[in-house]
Amino acid sequence: MTYSFQFNTENGYLEGLTRGFKNGMLRQSDYLNLTQCENLDDIKLNIQGTEYGNIFVQDQSTTRVDLIEKRMREKLLVEYSYIRDHSTEPLSTFLEYLRYPHMIDNVCLLVSGLNNRRPIRKLLAMCHPLGLFDQLAAINVAVNSYELFNAILIDTPLAKYIPNSYDEDSFHHIDVEILRGTLNRAYLEDFYSYCKNLGGTTADVMCNLLAFEADRRAIIIAVNALNSDLTPRARLKLFPTCGNISPDGLVALSNAMDYDAVKQACSFFLEYSQMFENIERDTDGLITLEDRFLMLEAKKHVHSFLQQFHFGVFYSYIKLKQLELRNVIWICECVSQRQLDKVNAYIPIPLDS
Repeated sequence: MTYSFQFNTENGYLEGLTRGFKNGMLRQSDYLNLTQCENLDDIKLNIQGTEYGNIFVQDQSTTRVDLIEKRMREKLLVEYSYIRDHSTEPLSTFLEYLRYPHMIDNVCLLVSGLNNRRPIRKLLAMCHPLGLFDQLAAINVAVNSYELFNAILIDTPLAKYIPNSYDEDSFHHIDVEILRGTLNRAYLEDFYSYCKNLGGTTADVMCNLLAFEADRRAIIIAVNALNSDLTPRARLKLFPTCGNISPDGLVALSNAMDYDAVKQACSFFLEYSQMFENIERDTDGLITLEDRFLMLEAKKHVHSFLQQFHFGVFYSYIKLKQLELRNVIWICECVSQRQLDKVNAYIPIPLDS
């Protein structure tokens, strides 16, 4: 009772607000309306009829998929910023952790773009708004990955995730996906440790969600590395160690040379083994391994709202909104490209269950 009272005193309003935001997410009926649209203008009208409201009121130009994505991202940023601005410690620090994956993606985007000699201003326009940070303002002067390394990764929130073995020379030649995997592993392990130290329901909910995320990353990396030159040792360095897969299981994944070996390494975990079995039963092959992980992730994040007095609702809401955005953009792309036979292949979010 004391914990509940203390939690509500500091965070009860923001938790209730976030639950209200979640209740305004798109339902199955909304997705059905979107899939029946004939063009992007119809989709825009349908979106404005939901909790998104008049997010396109300032747009008089031709409707584009990237414009819809931009406005939906901005709506999420407004909601996140309001929660963060009204939070106190330790919730403030927790909310900052939610931005780190987008910071990592933005940095990887900039590194890849600079190495391919793309204009920096165009790259900055492509960055996710949740991953923007003060040091990005100085990136206008960076003309190569050497300057990017000094301008961003030395004195930013991501600096603590950079291995000591990295320097300007290695940073210039490193594969962007290796950089992404390295940063994400360090981030997940750090966030897991932080949530565990918070204790209570927050630790229970978040450690479960982050362990799943760690397992998902390890399995996806193992599958994607099957036809690559990545050595087992290099793969193992990219696997987060805070998941439910044991150290021996991670070693088995790193040594997997074919799909069956990956499946065998996951056979000791019911959720993951069932996932691989369902893929084999899917004769059409329309639902990929990553899609099935997203389906399972959606269920886990919806279930986190069934418990009260914990920070997991903020994490789960952001994740569910990102999945909602992914679904809408998928439908937009299918309608725009007239691929209507694939328009229903979005990831269901079981909000009504």
